[in-house]
Amino acid sequence: MTNYKTSFFFLSLLFCFQMASAQNISGKIIDSQTTESIPYATIMVNNTENLVSNAEGLFTLSENSSNQNTILTISYLGYANQKLSVGDLIKQQNIIKLQAAIIELQEVNVPNKRLSPNEIMANVKANIKNNYAKNSIPKKDMIFFREITNFKPSILDVAIDKSTGFSKDALKKANTQMNAFTSKLITQPPREFVDILCNNYSYLTTKDDKPYYLSKLEVLKATKLKNENSSTSLDDLQKSATDIILKHLDSTKYYRVKSGLFGSRDTISLRKDFNKKKKTKSNQLSATKANLTSIQIENNITNVTKFDFIHEPEAYNYIFEGATYTNENEFVYVLSFKPKKSRAKYKGKLYITETDFAVIRADYKLEDGKKVSGVNLKLLLGIKTFENVSNGTVIYKNSPVGIGYYLHYASHESGQYIYVNRPLKFIELTDEDKDVVAFDLKVEGNSIEKKEYLNISRTETSEATIQKVTEDDFNFIKIKSYDPKIWKDYNGIEPLEEMKQFKAD
Repeated sequence: MTNYKTSFFFLSLLFCFQMASAQNISGKIIDSQTTESIPYATIMVNNTENLVSNAEGLFTLSENSSNQNTILTISYLGYANQKLSVGDLIKQQNIIKLQAAIIELQEVNVPNKRLSPNEIMANVKANIKNNYAKNSIPKKDMIFFREITNFKPSILDVAIDKSTGFSKDALKKANTQMNAFTSKLITQPPREFVDILCNNYSYLTTKDDKPYYLSKLEVLKATKLKNENSSTSLDDLQKSATDIILKHLDSTKYYRVKSGLFGSRDTISLRKDFNKKKKTKSNQLSATKANLTSIQIENNITNVTKFDFIHEPEAYNYIFEGATYTNENEFVYVLSFKPKKSRAKYKGKLYITETDFAVIRADYKLEDGKKVSGVNLKLLLGIKTFENVSNGTVIYKNSPVGIGYYLHYASHESGQYIYVNRPLKFIELTDEDKDVVAFDLKVEGNSIEKKEYLNISRTETSEATIQKVTEDDFNFIKIKSYDPKIWKDYNGIEPLEEMKQFKAD
């Protein structure tokens, strides 16, 4: 009996230890002197996967990476590298303190003649094509990316002011529903969080005797966190308002929408036979591939428009801030920049390698009072919009496949001021007397969008392997609140507190 109890006791201890060791491990990276969090530091896991800390300096390891013997290498430009095990991390109460390692200007001593900031930027521009050229080697990239969309209206009025298609009671009911809809958007601004983890296979081939970059996408997991009835864009907003009106229109008739001076070719109706014909199968995979390609293009250093502070050095002032070393012990110049000419928009900091003048990190944000773009047709069409928020970080690494540099991490936040004041009409399609429903749409507010991209690992593969990959469509896992258990088997980007606290209706 005693032996049985003893065996049961040790088995229980073993079970508890296994349960504890299987849990995801989180950590925070801070400055050893200021104790401030360090965002976007690289966490290399067992020399195979590269993660980043989020904007709050936090990261979480998957269950498979949370073994106490897992080795973590922490690196951040301007700080000394630190290597430790997960066991060490736990002993340090999950805090990693990095020591600053910026070399002051007077201490810089490089083999070559010291270059001026303008000479450094001239060399950067001259070497861009070589440093960031696509290579033809077949490769597999494990990519995690996140999109956060916020719409914050300050004014939102939708009122039906003319109707031949509504009865008096129906008109009153429709306006009541519209007021409830707009009031909710004002008091509870809609937000949407999308997380996707995927394998992206690619190689350079030929098509019709021309170079062709073939890619295939394998989605491993995708989640969407949002209020199902919330509108996070103007298109969503107009659709929601339209749906409310359609509920009160004659469901057997066809209508066309007209806005201001412009009509629409789209026919709308609640007739079952009409909707059945119009229904098309959504393809999440194609949309995700297009979105991923867009993120990669937008954050490519060769993007002349976005990274004009690299491609138009004559429009900016550059100051030598010092130097540092990469985790491969490579010497790196640190330059700050700000607008010199009126067409320049950004200020920030660049980290540039001394050997091949590659920009391996860029931090940028709009200079105060600057705008990226805008349209002001307020008097003519009742529309005014401009992008007044644009900031981000891009980090490049030496490619483990082929030569050159590849995008390891990108974060970009964009914001738009939006003003719309337009009449909308639903006009019945008939040769007889037409039903007409007219309403005024007035919206003023700000839309904020943040996109994050993380290339967790890049490995070489083969054309034959890629050709065997099948691309399957997928559905998002729709969640009401963030649940870390969904991602326990995968590494990714730790969500910010705003996402952890968000609860969908």
